[in-house]
Amino acid sequence: MNQTSVSSRHVVAVAAFASATILLGACGTAGISGNPGQPVPAPTYRVGDRWTYHGEEGFRVKAVWDETHEITAVGPDGITVQVTTTGQGQNSVRTEQWRSPGVVQVGAVLDDGTRRFDPALVRYQFPLTTGDSWLQRIRNLDQPPGPFGPMLRHVSVGGYQGVTTPAGTFDAIMMRVILTLDDETAFRWPTQCTGIVRYAPPAAAAAEIEYTCWWRDKGDQDAINRPGPNPVLRLTSYKRGT
Repeated sequence: MNQTSVSSRHVVAVAAFASATILLGACGTAGISGNPGQPVPAPTYRVGDRWTYHGEEGFRVKAVWDETHEITAVGPDGITVQVTTTGQGQNSVRTEQWRSPGVVQVGAVLDDGTRRFDPALVRYQFPLTTGDSWLQRIRNLDQPPGPFGPMLRHVSVGGYQGVTTPAGTFDAIMMRVILTLDDETAFRWPTQCTGIVRYAPPAAAAAEIEYTCWWRDKGDQDAINRPGPNPVLRLTSYKRGT
């Protein structure tokens, strides 16, 4: 494969991402405007902090699972989080490493796949302030360099909105996420995702996360969007360490 064709493919993918980002940017925080509120400062995490989520994904037949995120270590090198998933063949335990609150060196970007990020993934850019946004190009260091582009992730912070989950009702600050995954091949374009994250300051974590994803085949101008992951996570309980 020659360098020209590689560059052309990457330019197309980046252009598609940029178009979506510009389109949403032109609308400001429309759809996530919510109510005005104070910026959310970075939380202080402690060993024993724990959050449990119920997850669902699928269309006609849904996969369901529960996952628990627990802080197991806090030190000068960062924060260690154990994520335990149970339900419908998804039983697993993985570890995330956070450089600081909201900044993930090792962890997941969408699914339960663990990646080493370069640069570190900014999941939350504290203080979370209405109107702020950030954009990243991120490589997975566990994936050999290839001819296609890295992950692209754009986050816009909106206003506050009430959200009710099994863990309670929260006044949550909203974020819109636009994500391009690094799964492009010679036969298909990378997966594109849009998501809404509702972050609950009292819980120091997201109360609800919803994503819709799709992808397209290459070589067909009439190719339709094929459904990708569409996970929904809702906070069912949480406990702050002492």
